[in-house]
Amino acid sequence: MTAMTSTQTPPAASLHTPVIGWFEQHARDLPWRRPEAGAWSVMVSEFMLQQTPVSRVLPVYEQWLARWPRPADLAAEAPGEAVRAWGGRLGYPRRALRLHGAAQAITERHGGDVPSEHAQLLALPGIGEYTAAAVASFAYGQRHAVLDTNVRRVFARAASGVQYPPNATTAAERKLARALLPEEDERAARWAAATMELGALVCTARNEDCDRCPIASQCAWRLAGKPAHQGPPRKGQTYAGTDRQVRGRLLAVLRDSVSPVAQAALDAVWEEPVQRARALDGLVADGLVEPLADGRYRLPLT
Repeated sequence: MTAMTSTQTPPAASLHTPVIGWFEQHARDLPWRRPEAGAWSVMVSEFMLQQTPVSRVLPVYEQWLARWPRPADLAAEAPGEAVRAWGGRLGYPRRALRLHGAAQAITERHGGDVPSEHAQLLALPGIGEYTAAAVASFAYGQRHAVLDTNVRRVFARAASGVQYPPNATTAAERKLARALLPEEDERAARWAAATMELGALVCTARNEDCDRCPIASQCAWRLAGKPAHQGPPRKGQTYAGTDRQVRGRLLAVLRDSVSPVAQAALDAVWEEPVQRARALDGLVADGLVEPLADGRYRLPLT
């Protein structure tokens, strides 16, 4: 058998056993992975984990499931309560509204049970390609390519020989992910979880730990000498002084108040009036804040 060169992609079958075996030994004990976790728990975790680390998600996730253990429980509440419970640590609060909308649709269309069919999941409001595949795979053990940032990075390095994937998911990445999927449903679902965990814990964006990687000997990027990233500049994660920070401060005032808030209370959290007004207008446009006729503001009731 000819040895693999640095320009060749390792065969899929040779990756499955070591990666899944590593996962069986090293996977974190997370509540949405436990046998008793249902599809709703998995869906909630997937919404919360987008662009947010596990350490921030865990306390909010536990409070959320304790308050709203089923989609119907959340659907019965005002959307503003979802925004309030989301808090400030998770960021990207529009996800709270999307999760609330999905809960309403699940209650109305599916009798309160998260659907198992991929097409039905994809048809829910706020559910995109990634989340539909993740819920179908992790909650129902189905065979789908689950491509989050961590998985894309593992595949870029191990199979494509580059340090980072493109800024946006490409057709070539989807094709590669499908080619790497194990044939059996249960093993494919395990592979999806394992590659995600490998990217989160070992094949990280910075300071990757190749000594701990179960497929280091097959990794195309490592075998090529770890060439530096040659693609477009990677997107940064700036926050201080941005409209995102202003939006967060405005929402914090509204979350902390059980009654509508006067404009003066919002003005007090950010000095620059133009940016503050732009951020507030954006929150209103996104449905996260509701302006009232008397000039006060509140979290949305409908």
